Amino acid sequence: MNGVVPAAGKGTRLRPRTDEIPKGLVDVAGRPLLSYVFDQLLESGVTQLYVIVGYKADQIIREFGDTYNGVSITYLYQREQRGLGHAILQAESHLQDSDEPFVVLNGDNIVGGTIQEPITVGRQPGVDAVIGIETADQQTAQQTGVVVTDEDGQVTNVIEKPTEPPTTQITTGCYVLPTEIFPALRLVQPSDRGEIELADAVDLLISARMHVQAVPIEGPRVNVNIPEDITQAEKVISSR
Repeated sequence: MNGVVPAAGKGTRLRPRTDEIPKGLVDVAGRPLLSYVFDQLLESGVTQLYVIVGYKADQIIREFGDTYNGVSITYLYQREQRGLGHAILQAESHLQDSDEPFVVLNGDNIVGGTIQEPITVGRQPGVDAVIGIETADQQTAQQTGVVVTDEDGQVTNVIEKPTEPPTTQITTGCYVLPTEIFPALRLVQPSDRGEIELADAVDLLISARMHVQAVPIEGPRVNVNIPEDITQAEKVISSR
């Protein structure tokens, strides 16, 4: 399976650490943040990495080179940071002709368990896409993507940063996506923030009667955005 890692952002909330280095190289328990993301993907059976780079891309390329633990890395440039959907679009020319789904794991995610279950479900007959989810509090749900499902966990709607969340099931930056996501992303109009939202493209898949399943992520997860998150991420790593 192919793995896509969005890692182009500037990491402004981690300044001053990210004044000189990209977010993906921020030290977490003695290792670059991105190395933990790569490990998660390789442990789940990913055999090719596509890393979306932008801010200080040369440093990431120099750090990891062309392979990571025997798995080939292809670097793709996102010259403008226009959201997660736009980042994923950078892999279109490499993946669009594949008949296999691919996994996306955001480059600032530290997961205490594994992401194997979303991948396993994503390979099941009749399942077209998977969104890894977790349950959050109301305030957190207002700040991220909210995943509305039916009683069987099938996704009926994804809402980006709602002021009144209808549920506290949220996205986790882990997705298993079909190649049909690329034409869907090209149909998406930029949001009020000027971004190509993956949530809008997923809603188009749902409208086309594709089966999008929500699957809980195993173990605790930390999205490393601010300095305090590094401490929490190190706790998650030490408890593995």
